[in-house]
Amino acid sequence: MIFVTGGSGLVGGFLIPALVARGLPVRALYRRQIPVLEGADVVEWVEGDLRDTTLLSTALKGVTHVFHCAGLVSYAPQDEEALLQVNVEGTAAIVDASLDRPGIRLCQVSSVAALGGGAAQAREQAGPDVLQVLDENTKWDLGAEHGAYATSKYLAELEVWRGISEGLQAVMVCPSVILGPADWERSSTRLFRYAWEQHRFYTPGSINVVDVRDVVAMMLRLTLELDVSGERYVLSGGSLLLSEFLSRAAACFGRKPPTVSVPDWAAEGIWRLEHARSVLTGARPLITKDTARAGRHPVLYRAEKVQQDTGLAFRPVPETIEWCCRELMQKQAKK
Repeated sequence: MIFVTGGSGLVGGFLIPALVARGLPVRALYRRQIPVLEGADVVEWVEGDLRDTTLLSTALKGVTHVFHCAGLVSYAPQDEEALLQVNVEGTAAIVDASLDRPGIRLCQVSSVAALGGGAAQAREQAGPDVLQVLDENTKWDLGAEHGAYATSKYLAELEVWRGISEGLQAVMVCPSVILGPADWERSSTRLFRYAWEQHRFYTPGSINVVDVRDVVAMMLRLTLELDVSGERYVLSGGSLLLSEFLSRAAACFGRKPPTVSVPDWAAEGIWRLEHARSVLTGARPLITKDTARAGRHPVLYRAEKVQQDTGLAFRPVPETIEWCCRELMQKQAKK
């Protein structure tokens, strides 16, 4: 039996059908509504909270592998406590429940954000225009300023390392921005909606991206097929300018690409105004300090380790963008 958390998310939404296609029995956790997925009718769905240790203890009976995909991605100040609850406390609960079932293998979906401190330290030393290259060996800089999301993912990884030290068989994957044709009201898929809506503005800088199909394939290889434990893997298919990404997506949609670059000083002013509006009204800011500065300094995440250990390669980024656009247009046509 395979247990999956985060079945309604981007990774879980592709992982569960892949497990079902292999003929594997799947049990999955959900909170509000069972997601509509291919093969969902044969999945044993369990309703509950990720931090409910009693529920997890029962849910892991007969389980051999756990894929912990659940997590909160947010840069809004209002969600700092929720980030700790979901990403850190939730991971701690999964680790503890897995330790209670000897023999379970765990795969945790982390993030390249958990590498974050090294980038800040290197940037201070090398300057803002020098490309920083990060990998699994990048050390978290305890003296640097970190966003709440990055901190929560780093602390979640510490919970997995704790489990490993206590005998848990586990691996961690650290994807960059995951691309897939999911709900474009949520997460990274909103980038495609931005291109579809033909906005005029874009921020200078680059993003590192990875195809959700590659993320799932590598998770399956590492967890079900290879005898790997106590390792973390960066998953990133490539880096490109945000303007190039939006232009490619707009071209696939047959829409007009953004043409006006927002200068750094303007972005700095906007996030401060949005923060003030958020404090006064309680509404989530449209842009935060983290999102305003994301990609401003060039960073490249090296992912040779996972390719060497799994024998799998990443799809070309243009192919991924075209696939996402094609699938999203089909979804829009059905509405």
